[in-house]
Amino acid sequence: MSFHAFVTGYPGFIGKRLVEHLARENPEGRITLLVQPRFAREARAYVERLQGARVELLSGDVVDMHLGLAGPEYQRLVDETTHIFHLAAISYLGMPREEAQRVNVGGTSNVLELAHECKALQRLVHFSTCYVSGDRVGVIAEDELECGQSFRNAYEETKYEAERLVQRAMGRLPITVVRPSTVVGDSATGEIDRFEGPYYLGMLLVLSPLVLPLPLPGNGVAPLNVVPVDFVVKAVWSLAQRPEAAGKTVHLVDPNPMSARRVYELIAERANRKLPRFSLPARAADWFLRIPGVEKLARPQRAAVAYVNHLALYNCHTALELLDGTGVRCPPLMSYLDRLIDYALTTWKSRHQMSANEIDDPLDRPAR
Repeated sequence: MSFHAFVTGYPGFIGKRLVEHLARENPEGRITLLVQPRFAREARAYVERLQGARVELLSGDVVDMHLGLAGPEYQRLVDETTHIFHLAAISYLGMPREEAQRVNVGGTSNVLELAHECKALQRLVHFSTCYVSGDRVGVIAEDELECGQSFRNAYEETKYEAERLVQRAMGRLPITVVRPSTVVGDSATGEIDRFEGPYYLGMLLVLSPLVLPLPLPGNGVAPLNVVPVDFVVKAVWSLAQRPEAAGKTVHLVDPNPMSARRVYELIAERANRKLPRFSLPARAADWFLRIPGVEKLARPQRAAVAYVNHLALYNCHTALELLDGTGVRCPPLMSYLDRLIDYALTTWKSRHQMSANEIDDPLDRPAR
């Protein structure tokens, strides 16, 4: 059967980039996108740019029974889908647990139900995150999931619960689980749709309108693992085609990450800013960001502090082995950091000022 991909999580940033890549790689294939009704106009605008691509939009939601689709629409997916790419999730670090559970876990359960019924399914790629490891420290292997860890937020916990569902289905379905670290802008252009988490924090520390850059929370010795979006989508497509990737879980991470402190220094150097001579203890930063009145505006930054100081090393042996010979590899951050900074500076200037309340809140714009 000819290639027919079903993609959730559109028009989220990674979803858009993945669909563009799938359309280029499979000009004769078909792509069906599940889009919430309120994002239909935005989704159509992006699809119109994919000239010549055979792309169909279906109005629905992963949280609904049969994904909110009409009977004939759902049956057509069951009959024709060869590949499922499940990206739909809410990733906002400060989300209420109930909403996270409904989307990240309930939505995944519904997609698995579809996958079980698909007659021609060749691969289901489930987008998880390396942060399903929660508060674990040290070296974390790709085949480890349930290790007694605790979780720092509802995002980590619900993505962990969703992956448990997916892992249990691996014996019956051709599944590949991908766990990206923090996804940043394109390595060639720096483009990204929003700044959040450790990425936002790192840029804000030295590119804020303040006269002096803010001090780094903590000592900054922990690795800051980021991956460019173009690497992620190329790796996902390559893995989706490889028979030996079925039944595997892979970390899509930088195999040689720099420390948060070193990344901070490089950003400051590129931005011609002087570094503060002191660091702000992580506990002090967390305390300050919890002050009433500050907490609401600073919630994304407070959550990010924990990641900047988390001593976890994500082993990616399986990913490297499966991608060997494909030409797909994670570029070192040093090779594209200037592009990320240039794009961030341009974005800062175009908005006049980048503040916490200008960040897109996925609770208001869930990509699912």
